[in-house]
Amino acid sequence: MEIKAILGDITKQADVEAIVNAANESLLGGGGVDGAIHRAAGPDLVKECRTLGGCRTGDAKITSSYDLPCKYVIHTVGPIYYGGKSGEEEKLSSCYRRSLEVALEKGIRSVAFSSISTGVYGYPLDKASKTGVDTVFDFVSKHPSSFDLIEWVCFDGLTLKYYEEQINDHGRSALRGL
Repeated sequence: MEIKAILGDITKQADVEAIVNAANESLLGGGGVDGAIHRAAGPDLVKECRTLGGCRTGDAKITSSYDLPCKYVIHTVGPIYYGGKSGEEEKLSSCYRRSLEVALEKGIRSVAFSSISTGVYGYPLDKASKTGVDTVFDFVSKHPSSFDLIEWVCFDGLTLKYYEEQINDHGRSALRGL
């Protein structure tokens, strides 16, 4: 089981079975990562998304990937950040947990996340990376043989730095526990 962060374009990830889209509630495409995934997947993705009836914040739904190099897209709706006093951390944690639950139900063993809610939804990168990485490590500790690879595909060096630091902190914590 490998958990890592890489610099790259999530729409070009061929090393995973599923990518996680930071979607909006309509699931019909938008800006940022969501728009890039919809453009790269082609028009059939939005056609399938129309059949799903949207998605609530903190939940996740799965579709085929169409013209993307992976097999599936897991769509999750992250919270808009309102200063951290409106349940944002719990909702963001739910995005990661529900995405991994959906992957587990489908037998998907490799997943690539984007940095959920840190773009136009305004979630601070330090807080979002900690919540995301903590949630993933907690989930895989309860399902230790269910995944081969979970990675964050970061679009810039600053985002990569935050996720690498959080992942490395978990590695150091695990070593201290031995």
